[in-house]
Amino acid sequence: MSFIKKFIEQETITRRNFLLASAYGVGGAAASSMLGGMARAAITDPTVAWSYRNRTNPYWNEIVSGGEAFVESLGKPKDFLTHLINEGSSEKSLADVKALLAKTNGELALAIDTNDAPNARPVVEAVAEAGGYVSTIWNKTDDLHPWDFGDHYVSHMTWSDEGPAEQTARILLDAMGGSGGVVHLGGIASNNPAIERLAGLKTALNDYPDVELLAAEPADWDTQKANQVMSAFLTRYGDEIKGVHCANDTIAYGVLEALRAEGIEDMPIVSYDGNPQAVELVAEGKILATVFTNPHWGGGITAALAYYAATGHFKPSDEPHSSREFYGPTIMIRPEDAQAFKAEYLDSVPAYDWKDFWGPTNGQIQYK
Repeated sequence: MSFIKKFIEQETITRRNFLLASAYGVGGAAASSMLGGMARAAITDPTVAWSYRNRTNPYWNEIVSGGEAFVESLGKPKDFLTHLINEGSSEKSLADVKALLAKTNGELALAIDTNDAPNARPVVEAVAEAGGYVSTIWNKTDDLHPWDFGDHYVSHMTWSDEGPAEQTARILLDAMGGSGGVVHLGGIASNNPAIERLAGLKTALNDYPDVELLAAEPADWDTQKANQVMSAFLTRYGDEIKGVHCANDTIAYGVLEALRAEGIEDMPIVSYDGNPQAVELVAEGKILATVFTNPHWGGGITAALAYYAATGHFKPSDEPHSSREFYGPTIMIRPEDAQAFKAEYLDSVPAYDWKDFWGPTNGQIQYK
């Protein structure tokens, strides 16, 4: 598992470089407020941008690779895609978007994870006011809907995480023999997927009365933070811990390194995202299961939706609600599935039709 140590070290070294790549984070942040919610005809050649946490995370690297594949399908080079890297800061996310809107005079097709749910509204309002087009993934509040913004808020895609997270939890709890203590390491506490993945574990626990949830703490989707949290759990609970439920793969890497440091090699662990390294660990039996959300397709199609709405290829307000708020695809990966999955999805990336906007999706988002 030397790649895990290398991964942690690389995160530290490269994070600073990725901050420098976000060229629009200062200045001009308020300029878009002066654009007055302009209505405009189709934009001939909008700037295409992806706003995301950072590319050191394998999941986000796959998302952005999908965005690059989409712009290449337009006959443009990869660097036609503008990168807005927020490093987990909602404030920076919003400031970067406003500055780019000012720079492009609103001629923008934006794909974005707004970092947390409350940040989605000010981002969407800024884009709509400037006459740009935005498609979001993962994070928004339940009362924010694309159809409330005409055509400018094109779409929102999330993944129905509670069910798959419950499935991984049941795999974990069965591997624990249905008894003992389990710990959960989550994402950013206000993130929708972090909330749903913990809820999935809690739902599964209802059927396992002899398993105790010892602790659930955020690890902010971060390998180094997860390593620290897991080390603290081991100090606090020691042998009481019989299994670990991780909210994503990069958290699992930090957990595995913390366990290795204590000489623990056989702790049952499950994770989420289906990153290539995690799939290898599943194949080796070091992770019991992970869930693939096809980030390459998700990153490409989110950019495609914003771009083709901006250029007038389709009119979002003519589409049903199910085409504007929808679930992305999920695939469960267990050791017996890992090699076949790797061959189909990882060894060579499938070729996607970026105008087939809703082909792999899983229906309209349902609110509780």
